[in-house]
Amino acid sequence: MNKNGVTPVIEMRGISKSFPGVRALNDVSFAVEPGEVHALVGENGAGKSTLIKILSGVYQPDAGQILLNGATKSFTHPVQSLKGGISVIYQEFSLLPERTVAQNIFLGREPTRRGIIDYAAMRAETRRVLDLFGAGTRVDPNAIVADLDVATQQMVEIAKAISLNAKVVVMDEPTAALNEAECEVLFETVDRLRERGTAIIYITHRMREVTRLANRVTVLKDGEVAAQFDHVPKPGDIVRAMVGRDIADFYAPFATENEIGAKVLSVRNGQNDRVSNINFDLSAGEILGFAGIQGAGRVALAMALFGEHPFTSGKVRLNGKTVAFTNPRDAIQAGIGLLPGDRKGEGLVLMQSVRDNGMLTARAFDTLLSSHKANQYADLASMDSLLDAMEVKASSYDQDIGNLSGGNQQKAIVARWLALKPKVLIFIEPTRGIDVNAKAGIYHLMRDLARGGAAVMMISSDLPEVIGAADRILVMRAGTIVDEFTHGATEHDIMLAATGETEVAA
Repeated sequence: MNKNGVTPVIEMRGISKSFPGVRALNDVSFAVEPGEVHALVGENGAGKSTLIKILSGVYQPDAGQILLNGATKSFTHPVQSLKGGISVIYQEFSLLPERTVAQNIFLGREPTRRGIIDYAAMRAETRRVLDLFGAGTRVDPNAIVADLDVATQQMVEIAKAISLNAKVVVMDEPTAALNEAECEVLFETVDRLRERGTAIIYITHRMREVTRLANRVTVLKDGEVAAQFDHVPKPGDIVRAMVGRDIADFYAPFATENEIGAKVLSVRNGQNDRVSNINFDLSAGEILGFAGIQGAGRVALAMALFGEHPFTSGKVRLNGKTVAFTNPRDAIQAGIGLLPGDRKGEGLVLMQSVRDNGMLTARAFDTLLSSHKANQYADLASMDSLLDAMEVKASSYDQDIGNLSGGNQQKAIVARWLALKPKVLIFIEPTRGIDVNAKAGIYHLMRDLARGGAAVMMISSDLPEVIGAADRILVMRAGTIVDEFTHGATEHDIMLAATGETEVAA
């Protein structure tokens, strides 16, 4: 029982855990009350994942105890934790894509009637569970999961947890793949779960989500509790506890007038079936941010510039020359590089080495353009030098890239493009799934690239990121650019432009 006389739903006392050569957790205590959202934050490697795996029965602690509603428990298997009322929703969903929503929610425990699965009962119970947090009209129990967007799939994961009568729901980076509108749907769902008395452990790297949702915050650093807040602290206080420096240090200084060079990219009246009337310029030494809600056309614009879904009309000039790209090969040859938003799905071969991933584009480029000059770009020593320059942290560049942190994976992709000396680099969601300290490294890396003469485009759903990192911000809505902002813009200003409203509701 805590000082307010409330017994926590879950309490972890003095948890310690070591692996060969590594002390992952040292005397960590953590508790969550009924109807509370307790944010668990920290850099990658701080111990968050180990703590949750102990809670869910994947690992057993070396010392300490777990209490569920005041009673000591010992979970030696995830099934025991699940039966105890603890449900973990990981970043990578555990859904079967070719089955229906109802089949996923009741997988392995389908209701039966006379020995036959009662599909009508299963659908009705699915609808009841979805209605508990306002998703009954949004999600069709008969829908195939593969046909759902990411936000709706997340609703299905949450519904599964509720159907299991979870007393504690752990959400691990739940907004990593969501846009602004989808995030709001998730936040409303979290509020409804809180109202029902569910205890929620919310793991995130985004400070805005902590201040929006959390009742209390625990910060882990190097496997220990660095700070605990019994209120909603300022983001700067959380960041200082996580990494030992102020949030103001995270963003590199904006480009000065002298650092902005010649115009590199110019688009006039660009149009295809996804975007229209696109007009903008981008200069060397500049970071140009693109903001907007999901479906506004930001990624479609990037794909048009990269030749994946080309403009069908309009004019694009690169370094003063008119260009027309019909495929990504044309764009790459002209000097445009693109870092995809889905790093693991679209940018990496996870079972190949760091070095091989760094050399993928250069090798393919050589093969496509001049097979008689194999490895013209993809020189081993040169790639190692680029990886060194990007400060990619790995035990060896022969290590599988899938074992690296998100920040180091992103740096390796940047090294891949630098091998081709691009004139324009397009970053899509550059820090998605990356911890706070690694984010700072990416922001400073983008600034260094710009100062080195590159022109940088940044597309991000994280408004504070766009405001803090970009020299200019273009806002898109319904497939076209509708507004432009420079230093001093606020989230409120940008959202007004992005939504087309005269005022954003409080």
